[in-house]
Amino acid sequence: MAIRTAILGEVRLFRDGLASLLRGSPAVDVVATAATLAEALQVIERDQPEALLLDMAMPNALEQIRALAGASRDLKIVALGVPETATDVMPCAEAGAAGYVPRDASVDDLIGALQAAARGELRCSVRIAAALLRRVAELARTRTGMRPGTRATAPTALTARELDVLRLLEAGRTNKDIARELGIELATAKNHVHNVLEKLGVRGRAQAIAVASRWLPGAPSGLGVPVGG
Repeated sequence: MAIRTAILGEVRLFRDGLASLLRGSPAVDVVATAATLAEALQVIERDQPEALLLDMAMPNALEQIRALAGASRDLKIVALGVPETATDVMPCAEAGAAGYVPRDASVDDLIGALQAAARGELRCSVRIAAALLRRVAELARTRTGMRPGTRATAPTALTARELDVLRLLEAGRTNKDIARELGIELATAKNHVHNVLEKLGVRGRAQAIAVASRWLPGAPSGLGVPVGG
């Protein structure tokens, strides 16, 4: 049975051209295309695709993966045009992508990645498979020593950006420092800090730093808490 697929891409020529290519395959049924996240969310609700191809050249592509994954737990998101390195593939996986297609992939490679994602599998190189296993091992180590009753929302439940914020909190950075080091607006940094505290179930930076000292691999301990932000 053909995989019901949607395409999200900012450039119309890209998404229409890709849709035309895929419609030539009996393995894929392109049900809709979208130019924005808002359109893609409407497509998910209206057409209920099984998979969605997302052009990683779009602005804030990782945030869009997170939003789409949150909107539909069953949707298989495949990231298009990802450099085949751990530093590029891992953030996609952590954001919620079920698969990826390298920049030099062919149409057959793309269809194969879609089919693998639909089966709950991942087509990847040995190098990426090893990186994924290392990441799983790292997450497992952070769970070691969890006491009964501890909230499940330990740092492993944070997004990659929120983990960055937690590490900076652990290092004693203020909100302004966090905004500058991550290249984001101060208001965005404050929102990230708020989300970190909320997910960890703590009331302030001191408790967040205590959690970071206990959970983050290689994190220092005993750092002072910055005043203000």
